[in-house]
Amino acid sequence: MTPLRKNIAGMSGYVPGFQPENEAEWIKLNTNENPYPPSPQVVKAITEEVGEDGASLRKYPDAGSRDVRKIAADLYGVEPDWVIMANGSDELLNNLIRAFVAEGEELAYVHPSYSYYSTLAEIQGANICTFGLDDDFRLVGFPERYKGKLFFLTSPNAPFGVRFTNDYIRELAGRCAGVLVVDEAYADFSDGSAMELVGQCENVIVTRTFSKSYALAGMRLGLAIARPEVVAALDKIRDHYHLDRLALVAAKAALGDQDWLADTLAKVCKTREWFSGELRRSGYRVIPSQANFVFATPPDLDGERVYNALFERKILVRYFSDPLLKHGLRISIGTREEMEQTLEALIEIG
Repeated sequence: MTPLRKNIAGMSGYVPGFQPENEAEWIKLNTNENPYPPSPQVVKAITEEVGEDGASLRKYPDAGSRDVRKIAADLYGVEPDWVIMANGSDELLNNLIRAFVAEGEELAYVHPSYSYYSTLAEIQGANICTFGLDDDFRLVGFPERYKGKLFFLTSPNAPFGVRFTNDYIRELAGRCAGVLVVDEAYADFSDGSAMELVGQCENVIVTRTFSKSYALAGMRLGLAIARPEVVAALDKIRDHYHLDRLALVAAKAALGDQDWLADTLAKVCKTREWFSGELRRSGYRVIPSQANFVFATPPDLDGERVYNALFERKILVRYFSDPLLKHGLRISIGTREEMEQTLEALIEIG
């Protein structure tokens, strides 16, 4: 057998949240999925694209995702050549590393945040630097001039749900010699976005996903807003037919129904605030969140105990064994009914 590259042979792969076989038997609050369906326009668009005989599926999709780029550009107030579509935002994160960070060069991210950054960096053979957060959710030890090639900033942060202000992101961009990627997977649930900074700061890129706010985790869709020269470079790297025909029509329909999006966001955020308040009244510490999840700490600081007790009741949340996180749980926001049942279980568990 041909020897694997040393970094591939020695690395651990990314471990996603537990997926039960019989999902209908569980309250699933561990992967930050949207509890509500996507816009009916998405289902209609997919059905029409397939047609009665599925003949359209014999043809390749539009390799350049031109129609979706135009719709996204209008939505975000940029030209189409500032937009690139992707097979989930994870494809963008991967290709950004491939574009900017050579083997042996350095990239950085906040710890804790999205753990997939580490996996992608290891695949590339990049060196990793991490920066922690203080009690005010500002970076600890970030230099006046960070010389790494790329810095990932998840905003709102996962798993805490805290959004960084644009003033602070602008400051960090000014201190980065390389590229600052603002990963806005959860930004639609927050009170703001760093999108305007892409035009203001030459080294800022913003990535988005359709998995959370648009309820399209099953379609694997994402996009980035970046300067045209960056988009052109990413176009060279991506698979030439990276989005299938059904994903493309789903993306167009989802972006085109902003009223449905607004209604869904309002329901999730309302439930998030109610659930957070009830948890605090039950003795939990809950970090104010601007995402579709909360990070909650039980009074005894034993997240694993509560996780196991919820698991026994067929309620899935996310527990991290990381020393910085093991005291608490990340709990996705489901429907009001699901969160009422979860709250009842948490109070019973104590």
